[in-house]
Amino acid sequence: MPITKAEVEAALARVALPDGKSILDHDLIRALTIDGDVVRFVIEAPNADVARSMAPLRDAAEKVVADLPGVSQATVALTAHGPAAKPAAPPSLKIGGHPKPQDGPTKPSGVKRILAIGSGKGGVGKSTVSTNLAVALARAGRKVGLLDADIYGPSVPRMMGINKKPASPDGKTIIPLQAHGVTLMSIGFMMEEGKAVVWRGPMLMGALQQMLGQVEWGELDVLLVDLPPGTGDVQLTLCTKSELTGAIVVSTPQDVALIDARKALDMFGTLKTPVLGLIENMSMFVCPDCGAEHQIFGRGGVADEAEKIGVPLLGTLPIDLETRLAGDGGTPVAAGDSAMAKAYGQIAEGLIKGGMA
Repeated sequence: MPITKAEVEAALARVALPDGKSILDHDLIRALTIDGDVVRFVIEAPNADVARSMAPLRDAAEKVVADLPGVSQATVALTAHGPAAKPAAPPSLKIGGHPKPQDGPTKPSGVKRILAIGSGKGGVGKSTVSTNLAVALARAGRKVGLLDADIYGPSVPRMMGINKKPASPDGKTIIPLQAHGVTLMSIGFMMEEGKAVVWRGPMLMGALQQMLGQVEWGELDVLLVDLPPGTGDVQLTLCTKSELTGAIVVSTPQDVALIDARKALDMFGTLKTPVLGLIENMSMFVCPDCGAEHQIFGRGGVADEAEKIGVPLLGTLPIDLETRLAGDGGTPVAAGDSAMAKAYGQIAEGLIKGGMA
């Protein structure tokens, strides 16, 4: 009777490796063929080093098959897998560079509204307001994105408690990060911590264009853009190259801050960007010992300005130690249940009810 494959495999099952398992158990047999009374097969080792030590095993396998009744010849080849191919290096993603031409203002796919949060002046807590407002809106059930466009001084990574490089599957698309229910992108994620960004205006404009257009923002009810202080290239690019729903201006009550806030308001007016409202930050300090209120930066200046130009005062926020500690610790105060969290929640509610978020 002609030899069968089952008989050959039964013979090979008797050829064991040092661990006691057969070459069949280790799944080393390949290309087993029977041509009349001639049997051929391949023993495939996991790598070349192992294959060099398996010559006695090959000889043993050849002998048990050759000794089977009905087999005149057994031919065995010993091969090995080549070394595993090294994974291709992920495409490098570069941020910055000259902006690409656009036909007109655009908006990322899936993003319903874009709100710019500006100040005109640094140090008034604009980034603190931006991060906490984003978290408050997310807690209110909105799908929220936060773009840190403060290229020279990105603080969103620290305030949101996350700092790692976003993935890029093709060197063009950017996968944003997530924290506290908010989708995040910041130039700070792309730079080594402590490394200064030394760029001219076109590089800033190109970077902003990339972070708006190349980031996979997904479906968002609102994208908040935390602007840098002043009225420069980033503001100009955002207002002219993207479909902004409007802007919110943050200021402290003091006259020096209001001077620059008015410039920001004038800039938005010049660029035909609606100002949706003002937020007065650091409006007062409540003494934790006696409960007395102290108007460190003056009183009501932002409210007066809002009334003067005919826009809503969206909220007033006191200067607060918990807010500072929460921001430094990477968990915005709006993520908790304190009085400050409720204050941000009220501002978020007002934006939602007003159809702005």
